[in-house]
Amino acid sequence: MSTSFPNNPFGSGPNAESLWQAFDNFRSTFEKRVNTRMGRGDVRAAVLALLKEQPMHGYQIIREIEERSGGSWKPSAGSVYPTLQLLADEGLITATEEGGRKTYALTEEGRAVAAESTDVPWSGSGSDSQPKSKSFGDLPKAGIELAQAAAQVNRTGTAAQVQEAVAVLEEARRKLYAILAQD
Repeated sequence: MSTSFPNNPFGSGPNAESLWQAFDNFRSTFEKRVNTRMGRGDVRAAVLALLKEQPMHGYQIIREIEERSGGSWKPSAGSVYPTLQLLADEGLITATEEGGRKTYALTEEGRAVAAESTDVPWSGSGSDSQPKSKSFGDLPKAGIELAQAAAQVNRTGTAAQVQEAVAVLEEARRKLYAILAQD
């Protein structure tokens, strides 16, 4: 099996081969990332949905969208601020300056438009929950940290410690599949 690493830090043999296969599978999961570019309507819908909850400033809106999408979508300031300006031009939001920052809030007309739409780009159900299958949050972070720990054991551990780490990782893989088998 070929890897993208010049030397196989996990040694050789059947355990190392299955470990490399697991890491390659894990890596390929991240290469199939969610499209982080959303359409203008999605930014508009997200801004209206957030301002329906409370007034916010621009970077707060960006952070909220990123958080609620589980990190799969972080709109740029170059898409949020023009959308805010467009909504202001349409009379749907107002901007007030507080402490050197503009805070945006819905107007009465804006509240009516926001109330009509329950479609929120970061949620399939129109609620604030993020989609379970598309979240790139805690699980990938934990997986990356696990891979880093495995690499550290391989670099500094004894042969016995490396074999023990391989056994732990194989057990973790079995337990992850067992989680999917529940239901």
